Amino acid sequence: MKRKSVINRTLLAVVGIILLGGGLLILAGGFTLYRRWRMTPPDGWPMTVPAHVLLGEADRTRWTGEGWWWPAAIAVLAIVVLLALWWLLAQLRRSRPGPLTVGETPTVDGVELREEALSDALAADARRLSGVSQARARMTGSSHRPEVDLDITLSPAAEPGAVLQELYDGPLERARQSTGRDLNARAHLRATPHKARRAD
Repeated sequence: MKRKSVINRTLLAVVGIILLGGGLLILAGGFTLYRRWRMTPPDGWPMTVPAHVLLGEADRTRWTGEGWWWPAAIAVLAIVVLLALWWLLAQLRRSRPGPLTVGETPTVDGVELREEALSDALAADARRLSGVSQARARMTGSSHRPEVDLDITLSPAAEPGAVLQELYDGPLERARQSTGRDLNARAHLRATPHKARRAD
């Protein structure tokens, strides 16, 4: 799983838990569930009856007379806004290189190669290697430093070391020569499971 996906899921889970907890708390007080279910909430528990509010007047005005209160509140809100903007910009940033210019010194009228076309060509080239039963390729990185992730499924009799060497000398080298770029590659190898033999 990509780092961006892990961060997104973690942040969404934290925000979801906070919103869910707050919503359940408000619903429990609004529908008087404590009284209906004969539950006694702890002392100081908010929203126990519909007339209660989440933050009372004493809680809202506790530190308004303190000199540090307003700078601290503004600093916290500014940090929250900056984190939200950072998160938004991280979502807008591409995790794939997009169209690649062919050659080391592209010109205005230079040829561009779509990342999907290069991925498909690499996967098809890798599938022709001996010992490979299935191959998939996906372009990652940026347009200046493109990378490729390869998922290779080996046939039962394949030797991983030999397949990696053929992959480096064959499809990856041809892709580097045709695009004029130094492609960093990551190969994930998995073996085809052997079928169980029936013993008579």
